[in-house]
Amino acid sequence: MHYDVAIVGGGPGGSTCATFLKQYCPELSVAVFERETFPRDHVGESQLPYISYILDEMKVWDKVEAAGFPVKIGATYRWGKTSDLWDFNFTPNGEFQDEERPAKFAGQRLRTAFQVDRAVYDKILLDHARELGAEVFEGTGVASVGKKGREIAYLKLGNGEQVTADMYIDASGNAAALRRALGVPVEEPSALKNVAFYDYWQNAEWAVKLGVGGTRIQIMSLGYGWIWFIPLGPTRTSIGFVCPAEYYKSTGLRPEELYLRALAEEPRISQLMADATCEGHFTATKDWSFISETMAEENWMLVGEAAGFADPILSAGLTLTHASAREAAFTVIELAKGGDRDWLFEQYTGRNRRRVGQHIRFADYWYRANAHFSELKEFTSRIAAEAGMELDADKAFQWIGTGGFVDEDMYAGGLGSYSFFAIHEINRWFLDDKVQTAYGGFNGFELDLRRAVPVAMPSYEKGRVLRVDGWSRNNKVLPMVGMVRRVVEAFQTDKAAFKALSHLAAGFRRDNMDFNSDILSKAMETVEALVRDGWLKGLLLPGAEPLDGTVVEGSLFIHANRDAELPADRRGTGVG
Repeated sequence: MHYDVAIVGGGPGGSTCATFLKQYCPELSVAVFERETFPRDHVGESQLPYISYILDEMKVWDKVEAAGFPVKIGATYRWGKTSDLWDFNFTPNGEFQDEERPAKFAGQRLRTAFQVDRAVYDKILLDHARELGAEVFEGTGVASVGKKGREIAYLKLGNGEQVTADMYIDASGNAAALRRALGVPVEEPSALKNVAFYDYWQNAEWAVKLGVGGTRIQIMSLGYGWIWFIPLGPTRTSIGFVCPAEYYKSTGLRPEELYLRALAEEPRISQLMADATCEGHFTATKDWSFISETMAEENWMLVGEAAGFADPILSAGLTLTHASAREAAFTVIELAKGGDRDWLFEQYTGRNRRRVGQHIRFADYWYRANAHFSELKEFTSRIAAEAGMELDADKAFQWIGTGGFVDEDMYAGGLGSYSFFAIHEINRWFLDDKVQTAYGGFNGFELDLRRAVPVAMPSYEKGRVLRVDGWSRNNKVLPMVGMVRRVVEAFQTDKAAFKALSHLAAGFRRDNMDFNSDILSKAMETVEALVRDGWLKGLLLPGAEPLDGTVVEGSLFIHANRDAELPADRRGTGVG
């Protein structure tokens, strides 16, 4: 059995990779080997909006929407310096208009995500890859991996058959079948070593019902860990508990005993579970963040959790998986077209190591900022000592932004999957410091390329990996594409902030594109990213007032919980 591409693992990473390979390069022979038979349960159900854009590009969004999964409008937290509940919304004020489902990927749905039952979701994606022409072998695991140094020679399947391929993709998740066989080292940059316990429950109440099928997940901290509560459908809910491995060992309790004790001790969760019954699929797993030393070499690539994992507090797992799988597929297609293997692999590894690393640092920051985790003080103090985070917001920003604030995915400013406006508002709940933008106090900016070197950077578009101009300095990158390019060119035209923004708006209009409040917000986030990464130098020019850098309180997206304002039939018993 020989294929152009052999993919180990049929979860979202494997099916996303296979779909893009067949969609953009149908002549490639692609096989997916999945050790289990779908459908099957799997943890990791909460998504971020970026995934919806990938699903749309895969031409599978409509199928996922038709499955009727709850629409994720955001999350409600008990987390930070106060015990008060607060909401992190994807839509302004957490509003979600009544809209018949299934809906189209347009309007308000561009801002939302899904909360997916992985047994159903993963099967939809794998079947979609099969429909596009990928050969899918379920119930077919990899028994051993034949190697020649760091090159894969063949796969030996559990049924005794042997498979060879020009390229091998490890999308086997935590099993990391190829990575482990090859002995690829991993780094564990976080001091936190957590364990997770979870099960599925029937007939737990939704905390809120927004629009048609919309809700928020619940993230509730205890003094020794935190609980996730993720509705997956009208009656099914994923409920998990995360705590340090050392704490679990110190209790002397069996995993299920500790799990049930935690759920009973959290008042909001226990109210929502008052009439719920457990399905009895209790699972315990370690939950340690890591990054693979390399993610592409010789004739293999790693995607998703086989390549790296960040603590689930940020709901970023599936985002990291889908994004890396997409880029791996585009890389393979570019190789088939004669692309430079060394450059393509270097870019894929560097990009995905930065992405996973940012999420790990941001997750550590979330733990550090929670005053209610009394049992985590020892762990978070170690993190803080390494980063100087006990001091002020600016030093926290320097730390969580290591590797750069310029977002290579959306070509704008942010951190991991989060925009700067979101990060600022999160900081308001975490820190006593007054939150300020980096561009505040200046009225002009100029490009600073001192000690920077020109580099070719990748742009992953429509099945291709295109070389675009960029700059590199101190492990930070400046890709001259998208909003970054537009902002840089605007300030090269005029250093004065307001005049440069006028040039920016005029450029959008010349290209027959709207320049609305959303675009302006994205532009200012990009300015902030460029200032924080040192690509733009702030100026005080005569004759104009400096920009106000104060982040206004009362965000449309992050604010105190308002469930009590909802009609009684839109919230769970005892909520509000």
